[in-house]
Amino acid sequence: MDRHALHQPSSSSSIPATANTVWTDASPLLEVACKDLRDGELIHVDNFNLYAAMSALEIMDPKMDSGIVNRYCSVDEAIEDGVAPVPISTDKTTDVQCVIDIMDHLLTCEATWHKGHSLAQTVFSCAYLLRPERTSSHALLHSYCKVIRATCKAVITVVSDARTHEEEDLFTMAYGLPLSGDGDEKCLSLLNAVEENISRQLRACKAPSSKRKPLEDIEPLQTNFDLEEGYCKALLCRLRFRKHFFHVLTCMRRPQGRGLELARKHIASCISELGVILKSAEFLMSNAHGTCEDATEDRTTASGHQAIGFDASLNSRISAPTPPRSIKILSWKKAIEYFEKLLHDLDIISSYPLDPSLEVLLRFVAQFQKAQPDLVARAHLQLLLVQDGKLYGKCPMFSLIIRAARLPEVFLHHDIQKNEYVVQLGQLVINMLKILCTNAAWQRRKLGKILQDWRVIYVQIELAFRKDFGEGSSISNGDNASARILKHILIWVEEQTYWISHRFLILGFELELYSPSEYCMVYWYLYVVLIRLAEKTHLKMTVSDGSAKQKGKKRKDSPKELARDAKIPPAISFLQCQICLAEGLTVLLAALRNELMVLQSPSPFNSEHERFIQHFELLQKACIPDNISYPSFEESTSYARFSTLAMYNYFKDAQKIAKEARSGFSNDPDRLAELRVLEQVAEHNSIALNVICGVGALDPSLKVSFEFIHHPCFATVVVKRS
Repeated sequence: MDRHALHQPSSSSSIPATANTVWTDASPLLEVACKDLRDGELIHVDNFNLYAAMSALEIMDPKMDSGIVNRYCSVDEAIEDGVAPVPISTDKTTDVQCVIDIMDHLLTCEATWHKGHSLAQTVFSCAYLLRPERTSSHALLHSYCKVIRATCKAVITVVSDARTHEEEDLFTMAYGLPLSGDGDEKCLSLLNAVEENISRQLRACKAPSSKRKPLEDIEPLQTNFDLEEGYCKALLCRLRFRKHFFHVLTCMRRPQGRGLELARKHIASCISELGVILKSAEFLMSNAHGTCEDATEDRTTASGHQAIGFDASLNSRISAPTPPRSIKILSWKKAIEYFEKLLHDLDIISSYPLDPSLEVLLRFVAQFQKAQPDLVARAHLQLLLVQDGKLYGKCPMFSLIIRAARLPEVFLHHDIQKNEYVVQLGQLVINMLKILCTNAAWQRRKLGKILQDWRVIYVQIELAFRKDFGEGSSISNGDNASARILKHILIWVEEQTYWISHRFLILGFELELYSPSEYCMVYWYLYVVLIRLAEKTHLKMTVSDGSAKQKGKKRKDSPKELARDAKIPPAISFLQCQICLAEGLTVLLAALRNELMVLQSPSPFNSEHERFIQHFELLQKACIPDNISYPSFEESTSYARFSTLAMYNYFKDAQKIAKEARSGFSNDPDRLAELRVLEQVAEHNSIALNVICGVGALDPSLKVSFEFIHHPCFATVVVKRS
């Protein structure tokens, strides 16, 4: 509790006194109570319980009592105390230095906010932003504050529209902060005017002395002519970065991806200006005046000076219904790195060709997520993918499903798209795309939950198919278009369900949810899911190719044509390689457990069966796959021995398949790169297995471990002698 606040008149209190309330200083009462209380004791009424304790506030605790850490009761009080002077200094050189420090600190606050902290305690800890009208006499600071507010508003809109803010609820909470000021819609025109003025000043100071006289009517930025060029450049790169970054945000929001090409140009300009900002640090530090921050690495400005006009406690009384968080603002260099990565991620999104193929799109999103993009980039990706219930705002979900099910485009406008279950399936695809744009933890949780929805829609479409066309309906003659469409969609829904299951299991590795003692069951389950995924993918291709061939009515009886038909598609070979790796790791881990009794960690809290349920409960509820349970896992792995592994090396098969499949991905560099990594894992594991079998698995000096040094999901076996 803030004593200073208690003694203020009612007019300046955050809760003014009324006819029914009177402010009273409780400090003497608390001091007396503290003398009688021992550690761990608290004052409470008779009906106080554990539930109430969870939401209780501890008075005088800086983390719990927002009043105790307040220097000021209001923004106006802070301004009266000289926290945010305008002008900052009567000395023009010092004024320019301080404005640059404010710009840099706002950049670090913005990056900290993007990382999930409260807007009120980061960007809007700046008193200049809280009272926009005060900076109107300072054109440079006024224009910069306006574009900061407009940028914050644009980012909040993007994240709110994408609804990805559920990951971090505080991100979009504005708490009544002045996000919109008078004339903020003209922020770029004001910024351009200030930029043009500083550009003229830069040209004037760079002009030869013979040409300098005609430019004498241009007022210099500050009083020291030798520093004029350096300060002009430092300001220009910061203003230009702000301008281009705001353009990036607006261009990427244009419907149907129409602004992506222009956004890429502004992204390139942003990255270029960030490089200039970094280079300006040397000049600003060498010409800085006053006391610098203690830690050079943690400094929040290029000059090392503490910025004027900031106080993190200014909004603590309105920041949230919960106690304020302890926030450490990112350093200036970390903030630059954050924006460089953000711009790189936005550039990847902007360069995506908006392919209408769901398979290509899912691979792109999965590949994009490997770089662990932050919230703002993922929100932009989601809004690009799903607009007005359509892919990219122009491709209906039914047409996306038709292409994914490998049906001819002649069915794109078939009336079956009005079928209730087909409409529901389209909504499931939309939900899946949105989920894939969330962070890994949120994504895995949501994917596990929607699996049941996919199984239910499969059953509903299957029942509708049987009801309308009968049990023995055949699509070979192609007479009934509706039957053919539903049959293809059913196969695709099963394939997509197993793709989601595969993604669910893979994300567990990325999130490090599995312990080494659980690798055996995880790889076994992954092996089973991969087999089903390969079967459904191959069935989809076979049915599609069979329909196309029948339509062509061209006989292919020659050996060459038959051999071409029998060739395994690259997508199936890629899955087969992973199947062999998963099976090899499962058998190896099971053999280590059965013969050496290693990688066993009996827990006093839960059994292996219970851990199996904990990891795969969502898959089991959706019956993915059918008839798979813990007893079947035990039965499959209980007889694994090294003698069996020596006879049949699954890793050699994976290595062979990877080599043969390379040619099929010559036009897909990402898939080719992953195939090479899988081949590398298979090669290392094959050698490790030979060493184990050659030396003897029962050799006590032999130590076997599993490390993810090549692939994030398929472990590399490491064999060492102790």
